[in-house]
Amino acid sequence: MHCVSYKTRETYQREPRMGGGGQQTESSEPAKCDGVGPGGGRGGSAVYTWEEVQKHCHRSDQWLVIDRKVYNITQWAKRHPGGIRVISHFAGEDATDAFSAFHPDANFVRKFLKPLLIGELAPTEPSQDQGKNAALVQDFQALRDRVEKEGLLRARPLFFSLYLGHILLLEALALGLLWVWGTSWSLTLLCSLMLATSQSQAGWLQHDYGHLSVCKKSSWNHILQKFVIGHLKGASANWWNHRHFQHHAKPNVFSKDPDVNSLHVFVLGDKQPVEYGIKKLKYMPYHHQHQYFFLIGPPLLIPVYFHIQILRTMFLRQDWMDLAWSMSFYLRFFCCYYPFFGFFGSVALISFVRFLESHWFVWVTQMNHLPMEIDHERHQDWLTMQLSATCNIEQSTFNDWFSGHLNFQIEHHLFPTMPRHNYHLVAPLVRALCEKHGVPYQVKTLQKGMTDVVRSLKKSGDLWLDAYLHK
Repeated sequence: MHCVSYKTRETYQREPRMGGGGQQTESSEPAKCDGVGPGGGRGGSAVYTWEEVQKHCHRSDQWLVIDRKVYNITQWAKRHPGGIRVISHFAGEDATDAFSAFHPDANFVRKFLKPLLIGELAPTEPSQDQGKNAALVQDFQALRDRVEKEGLLRARPLFFSLYLGHILLLEALALGLLWVWGTSWSLTLLCSLMLATSQSQAGWLQHDYGHLSVCKKSSWNHILQKFVIGHLKGASANWWNHRHFQHHAKPNVFSKDPDVNSLHVFVLGDKQPVEYGIKKLKYMPYHHQHQYFFLIGPPLLIPVYFHIQILRTMFLRQDWMDLAWSMSFYLRFFCCYYPFFGFFGSVALISFVRFLESHWFVWVTQMNHLPMEIDHERHQDWLTMQLSATCNIEQSTFNDWFSGHLNFQIEHHLFPTMPRHNYHLVAPLVRALCEKHGVPYQVKTLQKGMTDVVRSLKKSGDLWLDAYLHK
């Protein structure tokens, strides 16, 4: 999600250096350009107001601000390693906190921003756009500095090695179970449960590698992510990253967060249902969505929707590397289970495993987000935006393991490159900051988190029905 995306040192070195990218229109040029041409340039010394910057928020004309420096990213966005969408989400805005959040080696990345520099904000302009709370932004940046100084962004390799080990152990035990005791219905069911557990846990682990929160070198994170999501799960790292980074950049924001693009199957939040109702849109009986959610949500997301989307993305983008990693999973799976179940039996087994895994994934990911605020772009500061879209689930050994530590969703969204074993250490500091500035910090039980998913769907459905009938 991101100049504001994750980039490795190697990736940046392959990218061509650009001299400003895109052209300024005559109306957007400042009164005094101090030698800076219409296209910007290295070391641009022009000054701009926020009003001028905010005009450049279109696909063909994009500026953004990082640490009061103004960058023209119009052409760079097309070559952005994290994808054009993620960086475009911040066009016309201040992207300082997002830039810091997504880049473990921000100083290195800044060298590649220099050719895009066209100027800076005028001295009379505030550092924050859209009337954001300057004190809150400064306090959060101070917290991030403290987090870095205390080493909370450094991972413990043993933690993640053991975590990978327990996934591989589950895989081996599931196969060994059949080799030793046979393929009775009860043993096949137990094997399926073990495989679904290993698949779910592998999903949380690839998520860690995707956020560059495990290894010091970004390249190692990328390689290990491809191994886990590709060879252990049969999915695509690039598909996941481009989708997931957008979610982190603008969580619960319509048209920017793919996770709230329900393809007209559901209406979400408080505003979308009313908008649909007023327009008399009825693609589905939305007042029953809290019921049909159980039929088409958890059961089908991974086995059907994600599976189709992953294959489509890899072929359309000609991502043969991810396709090879994905195929290595299926080759290994069929080699292991074909002797027991044959071809169609093996297909049935992996389909059932995906069915179980999908339930696990949907409930864990949606209980942190779906009951929260879902709206159109409101241009909030980083902390307020993340807190309005996320909540935590109470800490316990089981909750930590079951959710891959995403029960600390707030801390994860504020510091996406932080290794998960440090979330509980930063949580009290985040909570104190939220209390100081009156930002709601929600913590729920696991049961309430899950039931709130259904309640929020019912509430949204009722809002749609009322607007559909009476407005």
